[in-house]
Amino acid sequence: MDLNAETFDDILRSVDLGGVLANAILGGIAARSARLDLVGFVILAVLSGLGGGIIRDTLLQQGPPVALTDPAYLVLAVAGAVIAFFAPFRGQWSQRSLVLLDALALGAWAAVGAQKTLDADLGWLAAVAMGVVTAVGGGAVRDVMLLRIPRIFGGNTLYATSALLSSVEMVVLSSLGLPTIGSLVAMASGAGLSLLARRYGWTLPTEIRIPRPRLLTDAGARLRRRRTTGASGDEASPPA
Repeated sequence: MDLNAETFDDILRSVDLGGVLANAILGGIAARSARLDLVGFVILAVLSGLGGGIIRDTLLQQGPPVALTDPAYLVLAVAGAVIAFFAPFRGQWSQRSLVLLDALALGAWAAVGAQKTLDADLGWLAAVAMGVVTAVGGGAVRDVMLLRIPRIFGGNTLYATSALLSSVEMVVLSSLGLPTIGSLVAMASGAGLSLLARRYGWTLPTEIRIPRPRLLTDAGARLRRRRTTGASGDEASPPA
């Protein structure tokens, strides 16, 4: 069955709001690990759930951020903080539900960010960048507030890479006149890659070690041995 644009926008908004709630709860869980009070829960939940969209809308300068014009966004962000404050979220199914909503929101946010940038008559590169910012911005701001290195910078399973994939797909399919299909593909592929990365522990390399030539290594070792022998006084001293 083919969905019209209005129906799909409603579905995308529902997934978007579900992602706001899920990421707000994740922000509250981060607040619990940092032993913050209820105010800290609310602030981290709002930043985590709404930060990426607010950054995007501020940079695009196309009016007030949607998180401020649509009350449902802020209400769900605060609700996520309250839920995280009272619920431990230690069960297996609750954790899986949050992971699934987070993965779906990743693709949806990347698609929405890319499409809004294209609607603002900006180029494809800006659209890809804004798609990634929308998807990962909230989590990065949350980590900075907790004095942590943002998780998207490495050492974790693919997240920004999944957002990048979704953004590129959205830009390509939207330029072909298929924005609805692009949103579906972006949401599915971004969520799928994120879930697979969590399942199998896929990460990007953190550094590349370039081996030193053996000749230089051997020469350096001989020089160190010579210096060590001279310093210890083991070499024979000349006769008096």
